[in-house]
Amino acid sequence: MAESKRIMSGMRPTGRLHLGHYFGALLNWVEFQSRYESYFSIVDWHALTTKYQDSRSVPQQVFEITLDWLAVGINPEEATLYVQSAVPEIAEIHLLLSMITPHNWVEREPTLKDMVRMLAADESEAREKATYGLLGYPVLMSADILSFKGQLVLVGKDQESHLEFARDVARRFNHIYSADFFPEPKPEFTVTPLLKGMDGMKMGKSYGNDIKIADTADETIKKVKQMVTDRTRIAKSDPGHLDLCEVPWPWYKAFADEQLKATVKDECENAKIGCVDCKKRLGGLINDRFAGFRERRETLAKDPDKVFEILHYGNTKARKVAAQTLSDMKEIMGMIDWSKKEQNWLKVAQNS
Repeated sequence: MAESKRIMSGMRPTGRLHLGHYFGALLNWVEFQSRYESYFSIVDWHALTTKYQDSRSVPQQVFEITLDWLAVGINPEEATLYVQSAVPEIAEIHLLLSMITPHNWVEREPTLKDMVRMLAADESEAREKATYGLLGYPVLMSADILSFKGQLVLVGKDQESHLEFARDVARRFNHIYSADFFPEPKPEFTVTPLLKGMDGMKMGKSYGNDIKIADTADETIKKVKQMVTDRTRIAKSDPGHLDLCEVPWPWYKAFADEQLKATVKDECENAKIGCVDCKKRLGGLINDRFAGFRERRETLAKDPDKVFEILHYGNTKARKVAAQTLSDMKEIMGMIDWSKKEQNWLKVAQNS
């Protein structure tokens, strides 16, 4: 039975999801979906803020991310799965919120600055690639949450500034219009480990250092063999140092039970096993954990009509909620909701 609180979270469709997405977000979504009224959005407009030149690939990526979500256990009977652009009310709510959001709030948003730096090599290129849409990213993200009056957002600590911006916008709207309308969304921080990429750096699709949910068993083993281990361990007979093991040991912490972790610690520190064999065993753990997910994903991929039906159902449900939020906003702001045939024109005239 879902609690009265409402969760809203989303992901950009920029490619197949990797195991970092699973442990950093999806695992928590699966856990919370039955506890709260949950809305999970594929935020395809957000994808265009940085991939506007590759917009034709977005529909396929929407399909891919939906497969990943369903494969790992996001249940459309418990949570509402929807596509951002299928809910045009979000765009109008974004427009209304943009009218009350100070320009300097957007400029100082740290995540936006980081995105601009990632896109551009120099200041000249940054001016070209920092589009109007990208600058409005924080306001659109706030609209995503506030359209559903989300009370909780599942995020990692690194995304807390996103949520603070949305809280500021909610407070400002409530203050300007003297209304206790928007709840101030609070973070529900994920506690799952942050998995590094095969090279020991931050895992990312663009870095080519990730293992994807949809990877085959052979692809997974091949990638695991590339993991950076203890750089001080030269020969198999040298004792290892788990505190210096850059990738495999943190991954063991995520995949292994306490007994196996104790075995790995003993074998590594006492040179009973080499890094190659240790990584091979880790690859097997990963494949065992994701075998069922991958099989389910392959089955769903062969039935795109079913996937579309799931999204269509979620889109319809999400749109009703966002439409009600938009209508209520207009009433609070004293604006006419032109989508309604019956209007109390006398009341409107008296208030003008």
